[in-house]
Amino acid sequence: MKVAFVTPRYGVEVMGGAESAARQLAEHLVAECGWQVEVFSTCALDHITWDNVLPAGDSDLNGVTVHRFASASGRVPEFYELDGRLRLAPGEASLEQSRRWLELNGPVTPDLVDAVGGSDAEVIAFYPYLYYPTVMGMEATTAPRVLHPAAHDEPALYLKVFDATFTGADAICYHTAAERRLVQRRHRVAQIPQIELGLGVSPVVDGGRRGEELLGIGDRPYVVSVGRVDEHKGSSMLAAFFSTYKSRHPGPLALALVGPRAATIPEHEDIVLTGTVSEADKGDIVRDAMISISPSALESFSLVVLEAWEQSVPVMVNATCDPTREHCERSGGGLWFGSYREFEAVLDRLLADAGLRSLLGRRGHGYVERYYQWPTLIRRYAAFLTSVWWRHDAGRG
Repeated sequence: MKVAFVTPRYGVEVMGGAESAARQLAEHLVAECGWQVEVFSTCALDHITWDNVLPAGDSDLNGVTVHRFASASGRVPEFYELDGRLRLAPGEASLEQSRRWLELNGPVTPDLVDAVGGSDAEVIAFYPYLYYPTVMGMEATTAPRVLHPAAHDEPALYLKVFDATFTGADAICYHTAAERRLVQRRHRVAQIPQIELGLGVSPVVDGGRRGEELLGIGDRPYVVSVGRVDEHKGSSMLAAFFSTYKSRHPGPLALALVGPRAATIPEHEDIVLTGTVSEADKGDIVRDAMISISPSALESFSLVVLEAWEQSVPVMVNATCDPTREHCERSGGGLWFGSYREFEAVLDRLLADAGLRSLLGRRGHGYVERYYQWPTLIRRYAAFLTSVWWRHDAGRG
């Protein structure tokens, strides 16, 4: 079977959750199912500017054929003024206004859309809902379309430009039950074939070094937060909370922010920003952390939470993020906070009780082993895609 993925960024350099998820699904379909997989993407690595930094053309990445197209335009300055106005009442924005928002947000890629329309793939998966390649690509193809929304409760979800993207899909693949409930509250999609899939957790790459050594903090204990250091991902809030916590609870505890920087974090003697690190270094840093913290309110799945549990590290998550809180509630592997006071109380509780940390870590590990191993997950996904193709083919007959 031949499957195509459409995603605005693609590659091992991309840390974006949705784009990384698309790559993992594509590679596992090739490796474990023997399917033919192609990807339509841009030449960009940065999701803000959409600058064309990778060469256009075709290449092979881990058995997946990648077609890259230069963007005609990326996110432009006018976007921020329009976004500021529309996000006040996104449901009231006109279709014309929201289409303009889509174009200004970037990446505008007419050549990519034309290529999607000409693909001979039997099923085409679009990941995520938020960008021009998905909206316009779904309009361009007659092949069965599987939408991976990667949605969270954000103003853009309520813009009219995305109505047809959701209701016009031939099937929808969700990360979590929380995402499914959110989308079904917003769009009339209950009749569309759907699956709650999630993502598999790959084996941890062990670099064999102590996390403290990699962070340069000696023998100090530390907590860690992995992912893009971005205000929209809660990184600035976490740094502020941790700074306040340390002023109230002096001691050796440090915070490691591991990931590319997209926000300015004030310098603090107890906060270490690593920038982008290798998978081996990331694995070692997470393994030796006392707690892994996910401060983001805007996640549709959060692979970093499951990666911490893969190493039996307990987690703390933002209470307003339904998918990560759902993971914690279902697994019993983590706690959540909705304010500074709750952050302080939860952190105090976990730091003071090694037995509780161990229990939560074990529960989280069991949850990952049971539900998010690649062999089982990719078989479910392949069966779902096959059923989408079969229904579409039967309908044409």
